[in-house]
Amino acid sequence: MKLHRVTVETKIETSVQDDILETWETEIIESLRKEAVEIARKSYAPYSKFHVGAALRTESGAIVSGSNQENAAYPSGLCAERVTLFYANAHYPNESVTHLLIYAESEELGPLKSPITPCAACRQVLLEKEIVQNKPIKIILVGEEDVYIIPSVKSLVPLSFVPDSLNG
Repeated sequence: MKLHRVTVETKIETSVQDDILETWETEIIESLRKEAVEIARKSYAPYSKFHVGAALRTESGAIVSGSNQENAAYPSGLCAERVTLFYANAHYPNESVTHLLIYAESEELGPLKSPITPCAACRQVLLEKEIVQNKPIKIILVGEEDVYIIPSVKSLVPLSFVPDSLNG
C-alpha cells in the first residue's frame, strides 16, 4: 500500500465584467433571481431566520423554485437547493438542468450583500445531477452587491465522491 499526501487548494479568481453574458442569458438569470427572491420569502425558517431561495432552469425552459425548510430536529430540514432539484427531478425526470441560482436573506439583516454558496450535501447532490446528465450546470450565486457565476458544479467539489466511486 502506498501512502500519498494530497493537498487540495481552491483558488477563487473573480473579475468584474459587464459583458460576461449574452443578452438571453442575462434575461434567464434575472427571471431566476426574481423567482428565488420570491420563494425565499416563503421559506420555513423559524429557527435560523435565514431564508434561502433557489431557482433552476431546465433545458426546455421550465423554471422550478424551492426554499429551505427547517425542522426542530435540525437534520430533518432541507436546503433550498435540494428541495428545488428534487422537485425538478420528480416533475422533469428526463430533462437536464442548465442553470441554478441561489439567493439568501436574513430576518435580522435583510438581503445579504455577498452571495452564499451551497453546503456540502447540496454540492454532492448537484454534482451527481451534473454527472448523470453529462452537461454542466451553471451555478449563479446572488447577493445585493455581487453575483458569482460558476460554470460547473465540478468547480465547487474537488476530490468529489461520484457514482463510479462505489466501484472501487
